[in-house]
Amino acid sequence: MNVLNFVNAFFGDSAHWHGYDGIPTRLVEHVRYTLMALGLAAAIGLPAGLLTGHTGRGGNAVAFVATAARALPSFGLLVLSVLLIGFGLLPVMIPLVVLAIPPILVTTYEAVRSVDPAPVDAARGLGMTETGILFRVELPVALPLVLSGLRSAAIQVVSTATIAAYVSLGGLGRYIIDGLYQRDYEKVVGGATLVALMALVTLAVFWAAGRLAVSPGVRRR
Repeated sequence: MNVLNFVNAFFGDSAHWHGYDGIPTRLVEHVRYTLMALGLAAAIGLPAGLLTGHTGRGGNAVAFVATAARALPSFGLLVLSVLLIGFGLLPVMIPLVVLAIPPILVTTYEAVRSVDPAPVDAARGLGMTETGILFRVELPVALPLVLSGLRSAAIQVVSTATIAAYVSLGGLGRYIIDGLYQRDYEKVVGGATLVALMALVTLAVFWAAGRLAVSPGVRRR
Protein backbone atom coordinates (compact mmCIF):
# COMPACT_ATOMS: atom_id res chain seq x y z
CA MET A 1 0.00 0.00 0.00
CA ASN A 2 1.34 3.44 -0.88
CA VAL A 3 0.84 6.61 1.10
CA LEU A 4 -2.19 7.77 -0.91
CA ASN A 5 -3.92 4.47 -0.27
CA PHE A 6 -3.25 4.81 3.45
CA VAL A 7 -4.70 8.33 3.39
CA ASN A 8 -7.81 7.25 1.48
CA ALA A 9 -8.36 4.30 3.78
CA PHE A 10 -7.96 6.42 6.91
CA PHE A 11 -10.30 9.22 5.89
CA GLY A 12 -12.74 6.85 4.23
CA ASP A 13 -13.25 4.80 7.40
CA SER A 14 -16.40 6.12 9.11
CA ALA A 15 -15.10 4.83 12.46
CA HIS A 16 -12.49 7.60 12.40
CA TRP A 17 -15.17 10.29 12.34
CA HIS A 18 -17.08 9.38 15.51
CA GLY A 19 -16.47 8.80 19.20
CA TYR A 20 -13.74 9.80 21.61
CA ASP A 21 -11.04 8.78 19.12
CA GLY A 22 -12.72 10.42 16.12
CA ILE A 23 -11.06 13.05 13.98
CA PRO A 24 -13.29 15.95 15.19
CA THR A 25 -12.50 15.17 18.84
CA ARG A 26 -8.76 14.80 18.29
CA LEU A 27 -8.69 17.94 16.14
CA VAL A 28 -10.41 20.02 18.84
CA GLU A 29 -7.92 18.72 21.42
CA HIS A 30 -4.97 19.58 19.19
CA VAL A 31 -6.31 23.07 18.51
CA ARG A 32 -6.82 23.59 22.26
CA TYR A 33 -3.24 22.61 23.09
CA THR A 34 -1.94 24.85 20.30
CA LEU A 35 -3.97 27.89 21.33
CA MET A 36 -3.05 27.50 24.99
CA ALA A 37 0.67 27.22 24.27
CA LEU A 38 0.64 30.05 21.71
CA GLY A 39 -1.36 32.29 24.03
CA LEU A 40 1.05 31.74 26.93
CA ALA A 41 4.09 32.26 24.70
CA ALA A 42 2.61 35.44 23.23
CA ALA A 43 1.80 36.76 26.71
CA ILE A 44 5.50 36.42 27.55
CA GLY A 45 7.22 37.09 24.23
CA LEU A 46 5.21 40.01 22.86
CA PRO A 47 5.52 42.40 25.85
CA ALA A 48 9.20 41.56 26.28
CA GLY A 49 9.90 42.01 22.56
CA LEU A 50 7.97 45.28 22.35
CA LEU A 51 9.65 46.73 25.44
CA THR A 52 13.20 45.77 24.51
CA GLY A 53 12.65 46.80 20.90
CA HIS A 54 11.27 50.21 21.87
CA THR A 55 13.95 51.01 24.45
CA GLY A 56 16.81 49.41 22.52
CA ARG A 57 17.97 47.77 25.74
CA GLY A 58 18.20 44.06 26.39
CA GLY A 59 19.08 42.96 22.87
CA ASN A 60 21.84 40.65 24.17
CA ALA A 61 19.45 39.15 26.70
CA VAL A 62 16.87 38.52 23.97
CA ALA A 63 19.48 36.76 21.83
CA PHE A 64 20.64 34.67 24.79
CA VAL A 65 17.13 33.60 25.78
CA ALA A 66 16.24 32.73 22.19
CA THR A 67 19.42 30.70 21.66
CA ALA A 68 19.04 28.86 24.95
CA ALA A 69 15.37 28.04 24.35
CA ARG A 70 16.02 26.79 20.82
CA ALA A 71 18.78 24.51 22.10
CA LEU A 72 16.38 22.64 24.39
CA PRO A 73 14.92 19.48 22.81
CA SER A 74 11.14 19.51 23.17
CA PHE A 75 10.80 15.80 23.83
CA GLY A 76 13.61 15.81 26.38
CA LEU A 77 12.02 18.76 28.15
CA LEU A 78 8.69 16.92 28.14
CA VAL A 79 10.25 13.87 29.80
CA LEU A 80 11.99 16.04 32.40
CA SER A 81 8.77 17.93 33.12
CA VAL A 82 6.84 14.68 33.61
CA LEU A 83 9.51 13.39 36.00
CA LEU A 84 9.38 16.61 38.04
CA ILE A 85 5.65 17.40 37.87
CA GLY A 86 3.88 14.21 36.87
CA PHE A 87 1.43 13.49 34.09
CA GLY A 88 -1.05 16.11 32.94
CA LEU A 89 -1.39 19.16 30.73
CA LEU A 90 1.22 21.31 32.48
CA PRO A 91 4.27 19.22 31.50
CA VAL A 92 3.07 19.36 27.89
CA MET A 93 2.64 23.13 27.96
CA ILE A 94 6.18 23.73 29.24
CA PRO A 95 8.08 22.48 26.15
CA LEU A 96 5.49 23.94 23.77
CA VAL A 97 5.70 27.40 25.35
CA VAL A 98 9.51 27.24 25.48
CA LEU A 99 9.47 26.31 21.79
CA ALA A 100 7.14 29.18 20.83
CA ILE A 101 8.72 32.04 22.79
CA PRO A 102 11.96 32.53 20.74
CA PRO A 103 10.39 33.30 17.33
CA ILE A 104 7.85 35.63 18.95
CA LEU A 105 10.39 37.41 21.15
CA VAL A 106 13.18 37.79 18.59
CA THR A 107 10.94 38.77 15.68
CA THR A 108 9.02 41.32 17.74
CA TYR A 109 12.25 42.85 19.00
CA GLU A 110 13.72 43.07 15.49
CA ALA A 111 10.45 44.40 14.06
CA VAL A 112 10.30 47.33 16.46
CA ARG A 113 14.02 48.07 16.14
CA SER A 114 13.71 48.19 12.33
CA VAL A 115 11.09 50.97 12.34
CA ASP A 116 12.29 54.18 10.67
CA PRO A 117 13.44 56.50 13.49
CA ALA A 118 12.22 59.65 11.71
CA PRO A 119 8.49 59.31 12.54
CA VAL A 120 9.42 58.13 16.03
CA ASP A 121 11.49 61.27 16.62
CA ALA A 122 8.71 63.41 15.16
CA ALA A 123 6.11 61.84 17.49
CA ARG A 124 8.41 62.36 20.46
CA GLY A 125 8.95 65.98 19.43
CA LEU A 126 5.16 66.49 19.36
CA GLY A 127 5.00 65.40 22.98
CA MET A 128 3.57 61.92 22.48
CA THR A 129 4.17 59.56 25.41
CA GLU A 130 6.50 56.59 25.03
CA THR A 131 3.53 54.23 25.27
CA GLY A 132 1.74 56.19 22.57
CA ILE A 133 4.82 56.09 20.33
CA LEU A 134 5.12 52.34 20.77
CA PHE A 135 1.49 51.47 20.05
CA ARG A 136 0.54 54.26 17.60
CA VAL A 137 3.75 54.72 15.61
CA GLU A 138 6.07 51.73 15.94
CA LEU A 139 3.69 48.79 16.29
CA PRO A 140 1.55 49.52 13.19
CA VAL A 141 4.71 49.57 11.06
CA ALA A 142 6.22 46.54 12.80
CA LEU A 143 3.01 44.50 12.70
CA PRO A 144 3.81 42.43 9.56
CA LEU A 145 7.03 41.13 11.14
CA VAL A 146 5.34 40.62 14.51
CA LEU A 147 2.69 38.49 12.83
CA SER A 148 5.37 36.52 11.02
CA GLY A 149 6.91 35.64 14.39
CA LEU A 150 3.54 34.53 15.72
CA ARG A 151 2.96 32.53 12.55
CA SER A 152 6.32 30.77 12.86
CA ALA A 153 5.62 29.96 16.51
CA ALA A 154 2.14 28.66 15.68
CA ILE A 155 3.45 26.33 12.96
CA GLN A 156 6.08 24.93 15.30
CA VAL A 157 3.55 24.36 18.07
CA VAL A 158 1.05 22.72 15.71
CA SER A 159 3.74 20.29 14.58
CA THR A 160 5.15 19.61 18.04
CA ALA A 161 1.88 19.35 19.99
CA THR A 162 1.81 15.71 18.89
CA ILE A 163 4.08 15.02 21.89
CA ALA A 164 1.00 15.35 24.12
CA ALA A 165 0.14 11.78 23.12
CA TYR A 166 3.34 10.53 24.78
CA VAL A 167 1.92 11.44 28.21
CA SER A 168 -1.51 9.91 27.57
CA LEU A 169 -3.22 13.10 26.41
CA GLY A 170 -5.15 13.50 23.16
CA GLY A 171 -4.64 15.52 20.02
CA LEU A 172 -3.65 14.39 16.56
CA GLY A 173 -0.49 12.82 17.93
CA ARG A 174 -2.70 10.10 19.37
CA TYR A 175 -3.08 8.61 15.88
CA ILE A 176 0.68 8.61 15.31
CA ILE A 177 1.65 7.14 18.69
CA ASP A 178 -1.14 4.58 18.79
CA GLY A 179 -0.60 3.69 15.15
CA LEU A 180 3.10 3.01 15.70
CA TYR A 181 2.36 0.89 18.77
CA GLN A 182 -0.33 -1.08 16.93
CA ARG A 183 1.67 -1.18 13.67
CA ASP A 184 -1.35 0.44 12.05
CA TYR A 185 0.41 2.55 9.43
CA GLU A 186 -2.89 3.72 8.00
CA LYS A 187 -3.49 5.53 11.29
CA VAL A 188 0.08 6.88 11.40
CA VAL A 189 -0.14 8.35 7.91
CA GLY A 190 -3.63 9.70 8.59
CA GLY A 191 -2.47 11.47 11.75
CA ALA A 192 0.58 12.94 10.03
CA THR A 193 -1.64 14.15 7.17
CA LEU A 194 -3.98 15.86 9.60
CA VAL A 195 -1.07 17.65 11.29
CA ALA A 196 0.22 18.83 7.90
CA LEU A 197 -3.24 20.06 6.90
CA MET A 198 -3.60 21.90 10.20
CA ALA A 199 -0.25 23.61 9.59
CA LEU A 200 -1.46 24.75 6.16
CA VAL A 201 -4.70 26.07 7.68
CA THR A 202 -2.63 27.95 10.26
CA LEU A 203 -0.65 29.61 7.46
CA ALA A 204 -3.91 30.63 5.79
CA VAL A 205 -5.30 32.06 9.03
CA PHE A 206 -2.23 34.24 9.58
CA TRP A 207 -2.26 35.36 5.95
CA ALA A 208 -5.89 36.47 6.39
CA ALA A 209 -5.05 38.14 9.71
CA GLY A 210 -2.26 40.08 8.02
CA ARG A 211 -4.59 41.25 5.26
CA LEU A 212 -7.11 42.46 7.84
CA ALA A 213 -4.83 43.92 10.50
CA VAL A 214 -1.95 45.43 8.55
CA SER A 215 -2.41 48.80 6.91
CA PRO A 216 -2.37 48.62 3.08
CA GLY A 217 0.36 51.26 3.03
CA VAL A 218 2.58 49.11 5.25
CA ARG A 219 1.83 45.95 3.23
CA ARG A 220 3.07 47.64 0.05
CA ARG A 221 6.49 48.37 1.52
